[in-house]
Amino acid sequence: MRYWLMKSEPDEFSIDDLAQVSGQSVAWFGVRNYQARNFMRDQMQLDDPVFFYHSSCPQPGIAGLARVSRLAYPDQTQFDSTSKYFDPAATAERPRWFNVEVTFVQKTRLLALAELRADPAIAGLTLLARGSRLSITPVDAGHWQHICTHLLGLPASAGGTQ
Repeated sequence: MRYWLMKSEPDEFSIDDLAQVSGQSVAWFGVRNYQARNFMRDQMQLDDPVFFYHSSCPQPGIAGLARVSRLAYPDQTQFDSTSKYFDPAATAERPRWFNVEVTFVQKTRLLALAELRADPAIAGLTLLARGSRLSITPVDAGHWQHICTHLLGLPASAGGTQ
């Protein structure tokens, strides 16, 4: 099992939006960074826990938990010429972009970026690295456990299958 942090702009898709489709999978489409794509395509496994992170907003931070509920498959928006995620170089035979699906687990209190930065126990968290802008990053198991238990007051197993 691996742990992940996935960013979404809450005015486009928030943890509350994900909660509205509770029990259903939602495609994590529109990722147009090769490293983030490779994480989804090559490393994410079913039931991997996810921190759902609100980004590009007045108060960025971890807003909830989700889990990977479908393995990577071609992102259909790359083929749609009316989509802002259209990629004219992508074909059905040779797709460039992939997405996984995630399922809501629970909403948490907003664990703000400033609070994450202030905790020396998670200083190595990829999200906190200077210049880190990836929309999907792996989270070390120790960091996952610390964030869940010490910062969110949840069991270390939060987000995984129970």
